[in-house]
Amino acid sequence: MPSLRTEITEIITGLALLGYRELDHALGVRPRLISHVTEDHFDRLDAERAAGNFEADFETAWENGLAFSRADDGLRGRVPWNVEWKGPHKPPGYEQVPADLRVDHVYLISCKYGSNILFNASPGHVFDRLLAERKVDRSIDWFVDVAPEAYQELYVASRNLCELTQLPDQATDLDSDGRSTLKNALPKGRAWPDELVEPYQWFVNAVSQASAERWRDQLSTKGAREEMLWRLLRLQASPYFVLGASLDGSPLRYRVGTPWDFRDNYEIKRFDVWGDSVGQPMVRWRADVVKIETGEPQSVEGHVEVRWSHGRFGSAPEAKVYLDTPHHEVAGYFPLA
Repeated sequence: MPSLRTEITEIITGLALLGYRELDHALGVRPRLISHVTEDHFDRLDAERAAGNFEADFETAWENGLAFSRADDGLRGRVPWNVEWKGPHKPPGYEQVPADLRVDHVYLISCKYGSNILFNASPGHVFDRLLAERKVDRSIDWFVDVAPEAYQELYVASRNLCELTQLPDQATDLDSDGRSTLKNALPKGRAWPDELVEPYQWFVNAVSQASAERWRDQLSTKGAREEMLWRLLRLQASPYFVLGASLDGSPLRYRVGTPWDFRDNYEIKRFDVWGDSVGQPMVRWRADVVKIETGEPQSVEGHVEVRWSHGRFGSAPEAKVYLDTPHHEVAGYFPLA
């Protein structure tokens, strides 16, 4: 089920497309033109609005919807016939377009608030399969696969510090109960204990460098690097729109172009990846492009954090892909006029 904040931002954006002059009037009317929005949803929205909760989210979502309804790339002042809200619907497969609203069966809108995360995937999906083929392989522990010696040393040092002699000698033999025991025994907080700082730093360096190398090996051709950038930026065969807010609360309103649009407007000069060992295993990426019409250079940067999905020695490692360049400065993203 979507969070309350998610319901507010997505449904209110949809309401703003329907031609009502004021947010509270639209909530009072409770129009049936938005599919999958029930009386229970409106009850929750009314309660939060009356309590003064999520005020900034209500207002920003409403203004974003109005902006799209008036934009040349959007509805151009036309009231849509149909607005569909995805809501709690979860597809059985893998959806490439992160759409939350569909307007007149044509316009796809993603509502993105306070996040610069592009993907939350497995390391293998990012570094080996280049975001192309999504599959779950629970038999592979990324840390064991790319940095077995450093991972083993960190595990032994952690087990000994916590005096958990009942745990196996090899990290590869840890089961889910053992992982939970070790995780709970380690001190809480972001900083590692002094005794583990050195083995943890070696672990971070080893995972970062090996992950970058695995990724770099898959990007040996210009075509592979170009397609990788398209996938990172979530450029798809059809355009879609992002309406939301950045981490500082300022509105986000842009059209995500297609690879066709990208090639019409930009040429990729370089795509680089490299390991970084700041805080946790990390791989940074950067694309240098040139705007074809003006010859103006432009760069797009981001990073991938590789970490346990549920705390130290917890579940299988995950790879969170972040966009570091402000959205409105990204090649392939076109701000709404």
